[in-house]
Amino acid sequence: MKKITKQTYLQWYENMLFWRKFEDKLASVYIQQKVRGFLHLYNGQEAVLAGSLHAMEIGKDRMITAYRNHVQPIGLGVDPKRVMAELFGKATGTSMGLGGSMHIFSKEHNFFGGHGIVGGQIPLGAGMAFGDKYFKRDNVTLCYMGDGAVRQGSLHETLNLATLWQLPVVFVVENNGYAMGTSVARTASHQEIWKLGLGYEMPCEPVDGMDPVAVAKAMDKAILHARSGKGPSFLEMKTYRYRGHSMSDAQHYRTKDEVEEYRKIDPITQVRETIIAKKYATQDDIEAINAAVKARVAECEKFADESPFPEKEVMYDAVYEQNDYPFIKHKLD
Repeated sequence: MKKITKQTYLQWYENMLFWRKFEDKLASVYIQQKVRGFLHLYNGQEAVLAGSLHAMEIGKDRMITAYRNHVQPIGLGVDPKRVMAELFGKATGTSMGLGGSMHIFSKEHNFFGGHGIVGGQIPLGAGMAFGDKYFKRDNVTLCYMGDGAVRQGSLHETLNLATLWQLPVVFVVENNGYAMGTSVARTASHQEIWKLGLGYEMPCEPVDGMDPVAVAKAMDKAILHARSGKGPSFLEMKTYRYRGHSMSDAQHYRTKDEVEEYRKIDPITQVRETIIAKKYATQDDIEAINAAVKARVAECEKFADESPFPEKEVMYDAVYEQNDYPFIKHKLD
């Protein structure tokens, strides 16, 4: 595994803080109706992405996930201004403003969504890995899902074929405790999701998803296993989300005390405390990073605000390949 150094910790802190503040800004502009529709935020789960990025080969390996998908493409190199513009529905967005919150996508940066169907990305992730094996490409696909998605039949069908064909894919469950508002304890007779991998005789284990170091180590082992032709792994990242399932979630299913208990192990706070304890940076250095992050978020909002909305014709261009499609009966105003 790549060494975890002073620079690693400083990068983790800056990245995770930026992701958090980026989405905090999205929450505030959602109330102003600059972002519409659904909005699922990642607050609290940042260590899963930070650790994964350290272990994978960026530019080579692929990533696919569900609809909690704003910060992953940023971590892979997508311009955050374009991500925010996409959520604002602007023409400068990653999909010209037509995808919105749940469908961020960047083929250039190996980020393949962003999927609104619960569990829909799981067989797609295995299919991408099948393509790599078929064409003898030395790539690994990281396929993420929430704890609610593991109750979908498509997961089990996919795990069976991925193991049978020894596909180069790592299945990652981001278990944040609740499928929408339903706790894991109420959806199955067991709460150790990682044990599902035992039924398919694939490597599987639980991971502390609030610690980027633990995530990086587990992901490194699983990625190496996949890249060496030995097949898939199934990891359960035990994490937590501080905000609701989406912006419309009143969160009646959990107490404020529960959320506060998990804030004590906030991954951003843990990384910052390590930086200070190991004297990787001074408090002034930390404040400088905080200021830089705040400025970057402001730049993203300004870019999205000032960008134009797409022309109406673009919707037809994105849907219909055939120019004289017979079901287009009228011209747009």
